[in-house]
Amino acid sequence: MNATAPTPGSSATRREGPDLPAPVSGERHDIDSFGGRLTYWAASPEASTSEPPMLLIHSINAAGSAYEMKPIYEHYARSRPVYAIELPGFGHSSRAKRQYTIRMMTDAIHSVVGEIQKAHGDTPIDAIALSLSSEFLGRAAAETPKAFRSVALVSPTGFDRRQLRWVKGSRAIPWLHAFFENPLWSEGVFGLLTKKSVIAWFLRKTFGSPNIDRGLLDYDYLTTHQPGAQHAPYYFVTGYLFSQDVLRLYQDLKMPAWLSHGVRGDFVDYANKSTVEGRPNWTVTVFQTGAMPHFEIPDEFLRSYDEFLARVARSAA
Repeated sequence: MNATAPTPGSSATRREGPDLPAPVSGERHDIDSFGGRLTYWAASPEASTSEPPMLLIHSINAAGSAYEMKPIYEHYARSRPVYAIELPGFGHSSRAKRQYTIRMMTDAIHSVVGEIQKAHGDTPIDAIALSLSSEFLGRAAAETPKAFRSVALVSPTGFDRRQLRWVKGSRAIPWLHAFFENPLWSEGVFGLLTKKSVIAWFLRKTFGSPNIDRGLLDYDYLTTHQPGAQHAPYYFVTGYLFSQDVLRLYQDLKMPAWLSHGVRGDFVDYANKSTVEGRPNWTVTVFQTGAMPHFEIPDEFLRSYDEFLARVARSAA
């Protein structure tokens, strides 16, 4: 269903925040899910197209939202149906005070894929995820491989040196989460972490450069000042959303997969990408950027992704 009004009865605790505009163009859709109200955005070209739908999934951090995928979304909205999810606890989706888990994030992707299939039949989709959400996409694709024609992982987590465990479960640190969610300082600490100057500092570490995207900075500030904005990020920083078995999931994917990453900033440890490099279904692209190449060099990024998609189409023909 389409909706623009907030859902009543939220257990969010922060004071009323500034209005949060749409992160991308197109129509807003709200659906019920295990994680509460789940929002996704959809757009299609005016002319009919035979191109399969595309799903975009933003990263997980204090300021995650579909705006992080805006350059990709707006580009492909001119040529094919595109969808951008806002995961539970982020953007316009429910930010209730509850436990946020790997299962919840993965099931949110399944829910939106189900909505896409209602609109387009069982056509396998192309999906692209940023950073930690690559782990949720990888899990969703492993669980329902027929739903995905291809997966693309941009600056994914899970390929770093520490990712050597094979057991299931998260990297949760319960005592640390209890500290952050202490009602005496939960909102205050998050408020300090989401000052505009602090967000800019984190973006400079992400971009590996002072040349950050100003529109992203402005939107990050707005989305972190919504009621309940601290709850999901606190599960993120305390390890609940990081999978221990994700490297095995990546290696077991059978559909075409694209891994792309930059070389600047704090997110450049891909020591274990060698576990998928050279596999016939994997393509690895390195950009001379930070962790958000689609903002820094959109033309080069999109050209590389198009080349990957062209190979996918030829192999499926």
